[in-house]
Amino acid sequence: MTIVGLDDTDSRDQGMCTTYVAARIADRLADRGYAVERYLLRLNPAVEHKTRGNAALAVETDAPRRVARRIAREHLSLAADGPRTDPGAVVAGDTDEGIADFARRAMRAYCDSDRAARLARDREWDVLATGRGIVGAVAAVGAPRVRTPTVECISYRESSRRGTERSVDHDTVFAAAERAYPDAWDTVDRTAGRAVCVPRAPGPILHGIRGDDPTTVARVARAIESEPVERRAIFRTNQGTDAHLREATIDDCEDGYSYRVTGQVVSAPDTREGGHVFATLGTRLDPAAAADGGAAVDHAERSPSDAETIDLVAFEPTERFRDHVRALRVGDRVTVCGEVSDGTLKLEKVAVRDLRRSEWATPDCPACGRSMESAGRAAGYRCRDCSTSAPGRVERPIERDIAIGWYEVPPLARRHVAKPLVRGGFDAPIHPER
Repeated sequence: MTIVGLDDTDSRDQGMCTTYVAARIADRLADRGYAVERYLLRLNPAVEHKTRGNAALAVETDAPRRVARRIAREHLSLAADGPRTDPGAVVAGDTDEGIADFARRAMRAYCDSDRAARLARDREWDVLATGRGIVGAVAAVGAPRVRTPTVECISYRESSRRGTERSVDHDTVFAAAERAYPDAWDTVDRTAGRAVCVPRAPGPILHGIRGDDPTTVARVARAIESEPVERRAIFRTNQGTDAHLREATIDDCEDGYSYRVTGQVVSAPDTREGGHVFATLGTRLDPAAAADGGAAVDHAERSPSDAETIDLVAFEPTERFRDHVRALRVGDRVTVCGEVSDGTLKLEKVAVRDLRRSEWATPDCPACGRSMESAGRAAGYRCRDCSTSAPGRVERPIERDIAIGWYEVPPLARRHVAKPLVRGGFDAPIHPER
């Protein structure tokens, strides 16, 4: 088999997309009678230098390497030319487990372009472009050996229409999405009334339908009424899989990676300017913090003894997901998922493991029902009117408006690689967003 790997041929300004280059190469090979399989691999979304969705593309074919090389070289002229575009392209005779390991690492970590180029040279691949995209191009060659359980059917616009407003009948999008759910997911955001599958940025893509089954996503794509479609392509992908997440402890967390971490809420959620909601996760809960409800903690003011904590944030674009974060209380045990940047974990999902069901409160007078007052240091509480007393605070149940289970950002805010709850396989009840 021959595999063409591509990355970083796109440009937001010029409206080019690497998936389109890959689709053109695959179609040209298919037109000549060769078998093709298309792959779209989402790489680490936390790296500094990346394309919009940090996707690397591969075309696997039974065409001779020389034929694939010639066609790939011809189509590299479609690559955008700009300061933020730095293409990488390779043609490999085959792949191996070493390349698969590199691909897996590229999904979760930072990979050096020199190492990627060395891997290609050591295997005597044809290297057609050596820009920063060489990392994704080499990783993409490993796609046939890594887990790619999902698919996306991408429909492309006619070249004459690119740069103009997309003409898509949203009623047909929502109707097709409803019929195919949950086998096709993240097609729309029902609550927000948004057709998530229709991009807003310039580019050749008209819409992209993601799901678990190629027949389903193709059927949804065909059911959408729109402007003419130049071509369609179905890619095998790692989208919707959480392939970017690492299991970790709080102390393990570093900038530039995405994690799944479990701990206790140690500061009360706090809505700040811009509508962003912050909280703090820790490994231990200070009893004093639990008693006073956990005042918001400023990261800069933490003492060294508080080292095993990490700030969490649900950004304003995550919309209604923030209400679930606001519903958390100090003492709740949760698992959080997201990218760490500047020492803060940007929330993608939260699993509520254990809820704090009670709190310590000032006792009420058993005679008049009013709240008692402190009788002095270590002297308990008393009611001045009724002369009743109590030895200390009392434990009271808390009404909670959040349940045990997994919560997620809505489709309009979800990362390409993040796994929607509706896909299943989670270790607690799910509360999916549609």
